[in-house]
Amino acid sequence: MSSNFTYQWHGLGDISRQSYTCGYCGKDVAPNHAYYTEHARGAPASIYICPHCQCPTFFGADKKQTPGVRTGREVGGITDEGVRLLYDEARDCAAAGCHTAAVLVCRKLLMHIATAHGAGEGLKFIEYVDYLRAKGFIPPNGDKWVDKIRTSGNEATHEIRIMAPAESQMIIGFVEMLLRFVFEFPSLVK
Repeated sequence: MSSNFTYQWHGLGDISRQSYTCGYCGKDVAPNHAYYTEHARGAPASIYICPHCQCPTFFGADKKQTPGVRTGREVGGITDEGVRLLYDEARDCAAAGCHTAAVLVCRKLLMHIATAHGAGEGLKFIEYVDYLRAKGFIPPNGDKWVDKIRTSGNEATHEIRIMAPAESQMIIGFVEMLLRFVFEFPSLVK
């Protein structure tokens, strides 16, 4: 939202049902009430209150939702706090439209996954990837996922390139599957 917009907000009012996925709790909701306004130039905006978590979601004239919906799904069984925080950070970056940052965080996640499973600190990046491969933490046919995480992260780091939403969503999807293989599925059989 541009700071030069001046909105005249109206109180909470009845609305026709607007369904959306809440960026806070991730639930699909359809509230009956919203705060609404019109910009001086006629551009409508609204704030919906999630009936599940009671948090506000802003919809501008362009219908863009703030906060956005996290990319990827929750992964259970993550025992390393750094890994869990970085996965959430990557998802939050993508939800905020920061796709290059999301890809960079996913690359960094590979290092954290390796150290959470015994790799030493201070290794070269490729040594972390090699560790994951050598210790069996990359699933069959998963080498291509990990290589895509690595190469996209390298492009985001070393090239003058902005990552597209589809690319960050794909990379987060690959990380999600890796986390399920490395943390969640093993936790289910304990």
